Amino acid sequence: MEEYDYVAIGAGAAGFAFAVKLWELTNGAARIALINWGRLGGTCVNVGCVPSKYLIERANLFYEGRRNRHAGLNVSTTIDFEAVMEDLRRTIDRLRSEKYEEVIRSLEGVELINGRAMFDTDGSLVVDLGGETFRIRGRRYLVATGSRPFIPSIEGLEEGRYLTTDNIWSLTRRVSSLLVIGTGAVGVEIGQALHRLGVEVMMVEVLDRVLPGLDPEISSLMEKVLREEGVKIYTKSRIARVMGHDGVKRVEIITGEGKKLVEVEEILVAAGRAPNTAGLGLERVGVKTDRRGFILVDEYMQTSNPNIYAAGDVVSKRLMLETLAAREGVIAAVNMLGGSETIDYQSAPLVVFTDPQIMTVGYTEEESVQRLGSCSCRVVKLSELPKASLTGDKDGLAKIVTDPASGKVLGFHVASPNAAELALAASIMVSRGYTIEDVVRSCPAFPTFSELLKLAAVGYLRPISRMPCCME
Repeated sequence: MEEYDYVAIGAGAAGFAFAVKLWELTNGAARIALINWGRLGGTCVNVGCVPSKYLIERANLFYEGRRNRHAGLNVSTTIDFEAVMEDLRRTIDRLRSEKYEEVIRSLEGVELINGRAMFDTDGSLVVDLGGETFRIRGRRYLVATGSRPFIPSIEGLEEGRYLTTDNIWSLTRRVSSLLVIGTGAVGVEIGQALHRLGVEVMMVEVLDRVLPGLDPEISSLMEKVLREEGVKIYTKSRIARVMGHDGVKRVEIITGEGKKLVEVEEILVAAGRAPNTAGLGLERVGVKTDRRGFILVDEYMQTSNPNIYAAGDVVSKRLMLETLAAREGVIAAVNMLGGSETIDYQSAPLVVFTDPQIMTVGYTEEESVQRLGSCSCRVVKLSELPKASLTGDKDGLAKIVTDPASGKVLGFHVASPNAAELALAASIMVSRGYTIEDVVRSCPAFPTFSELLKLAAVGYLRPISRMPCCME
């Protein structure tokens, strides 16, 4: 049996961050095994953030060129969908090589094992290399096997071919029409991007609004934008069944107005994620999971088995983000060596890369009322921002949520161009307990979209309409 100091199962963001941090903290002296099945890098670089944001950027450039909304500018553009997708896949391969394959080669003492791992009752791992098996043992383990698309139980869906965020990137031609099941961040991002590239898109959401996990004002704004662009949206609706799978799929939708039968070329399932915990043998080593199969951990990323930690999308939590996965991997590494680091999930920002972009961090108004019994909020419209007059952008807002007793900032919720670039500043303000006065005293550059954070706070002092370009 091969003996290691530390063993990580999964070589995505969490597993890699864990291995790199342990290698650094032990000065390369520890023997570390990184077990992986499939492509290195996990979800983000292969089928998540990298390909989706690549597609979104190209779609926005194409869309911007077509609508010619700037006075005096007439820009025409065409698209070669096949060439875009080919370059998307080349970009994935390049980033996987640079950020994962080359990194692992630079870490002497970290051994990459390509195989499937399962815990045995004695606490060791049985590793299947694709027919041949062997055993390894570690003093501490990290489970970082990630997640996969959740496929809902819909009559007729499994009988035919459908798209998920795992396989949509293999498209070589532009489909004519697409039905998106689910309007969370992934469904809305990909749906809007493909619609802007000329695909007829419709979305079905079982709840009463798109992006149902976000602030209602942000959700309403995004739904308005999508509808104005021509995306068909069915909320408070569900897919009853899918019929026909050769060229045209007929989909029966149950809506508040009765049954509707629509025809589409493809279906994209974007109905959430499922954990990659099946076959790991977690029950053999006393690792507890929630009812969906996600691993339960404490604030130190430790499972119910003190020798086993977990990090990344396989963990039971609210947000599945690469940045959180990497941070959790680092925290697990530190704590395995005797540390006591934790993570502040409340100040972790979520960004939805739609147009306008959405950035949210901290409490929503509803969460503040539920947790504190009260809330104080202010909203500033994007149209009140001088920068928006220069760029021609109209749709957007910024909302600040504060504690009325202390004046502390509890949350920021922004829909605007480049909202993702505000995430770090907003996160720091929330995590460090900034007050309304602290934000008002800040001096963002003019003219920028970052002024939205300050203007939202200034809303406590006066109407924005009575404020010159810069003040305080």
